[in-house]
Amino acid sequence: MKKGNKRITFGLKCVFCMVIVSIAVMLSSVQESTAGVTVFKEGDKYVTLGGRIQLQYHMMDPDTGSSSDKRTDELFLRRFRPYIEGSVHKDWVGKFQWEMGKASGDNEISVEEAYFEYKGFEYVDVKIGNYGFPFSRESITSSKKRQLVEVTFAGDHNYGTPANNLGLHLNGYFTNNKIITWGISAASACIDPSNSKLDFDTPVNKDSDFNQGWMVGGRVDFHPFGNLKFEQGDFKRDLKSTIGVAAFTWSNDNDNNVSAGKDVDSVQGFEVSGALRFFGFSIDAEYNIFKSDLIDTTATSGIYKNGTTDLKNWSVCGGFMIIPDTLELVAAYESQDADNYTEEWNRVDVGLNWFLKKHDIKLQLTYRMNENKNGSRNNDLNELFVQAQYVF
Repeated sequence: MKKGNKRITFGLKCVFCMVIVSIAVMLSSVQESTAGVTVFKEGDKYVTLGGRIQLQYHMMDPDTGSSSDKRTDELFLRRFRPYIEGSVHKDWVGKFQWEMGKASGDNEISVEEAYFEYKGFEYVDVKIGNYGFPFSRESITSSKKRQLVEVTFAGDHNYGTPANNLGLHLNGYFTNNKIITWGISAASACIDPSNSKLDFDTPVNKDSDFNQGWMVGGRVDFHPFGNLKFEQGDFKRDLKSTIGVAAFTWSNDNDNNVSAGKDVDSVQGFEVSGALRFFGFSIDAEYNIFKSDLIDTTATSGIYKNGTTDLKNWSVCGGFMIIPDTLELVAAYESQDADNYTEEWNRVDVGLNWFLKKHDIKLQLTYRMNENKNGSRNNDLNELFVQAQYVF
């Protein structure tokens, strides 16, 4: 098939997919949705049920004849995450959330969050268990409240950003107006060894080849015009901004090194990020860098050269509410570089978000153009993401 006809067919499938998912979302929008439903409450005791359903269509269309990518498309449950939260004692809360959308083989259910929390202190919450690490503004922002269907390099656990991890997590602020907020974690964290990625995973769902280790880190965020939550898009239309810095260090405890030439010895990460909201406009920007060393100091492949790499990610994502609280136009530019890349891996994202009930019920479309995928010159790839979301 000629390239021009190929692109026309690709475009027609995009439109068809958008129409089908739009109908599905409209049919589901007849019921008001809220973030969790309290099914029992008596004094300090309560039980809340909630969850998210994200139905996604994903199409990949390589621009080149690269053997690593083929033209594919699929419709699947990107996330199907119920949760239960409750309390039986004052100031103590427990929550567990599981993932059912990625069932494969014997792995029918995976743990996302599982922690208990003490809320009795005035300026700090204490969580113990599997919870999000305080690194990467985009990663901390829930998948329910992002502008793009999929994260950029800066928020991707496949490229240096820690996932949920098992340990002690502190989150707090210094004054009642929450102008300065902070987070600190000390946790057990795993890495899925792969020289083409720097893939952090939780030890709760670890595979037999995961490198195991310990990680400590923290972040501080400054909000000069009032606290700006970790969510994207501008519904309130007030002036808000934030700037944050974060860092962490991870070290292999050498309990499970089974992948010769791929086992990771240590990782240090640093982040600087910021966000702005005003009159329907929103901008989020982030830069992070990871210094990663392999145990094998001679290994050269993927992102590593002679057993080491400086993996650098940055992204700028912006949006504007064309119709307030209803229709948002979004765009992003992101880039990744590593020691063993021939060229920088660049991406351009454009998209549209249709909010039926703000983030609770929405339809998202993102078109992503990859240039020099995996740092390989002229390895280009176009992707289409269409996602329908229902949160309760």
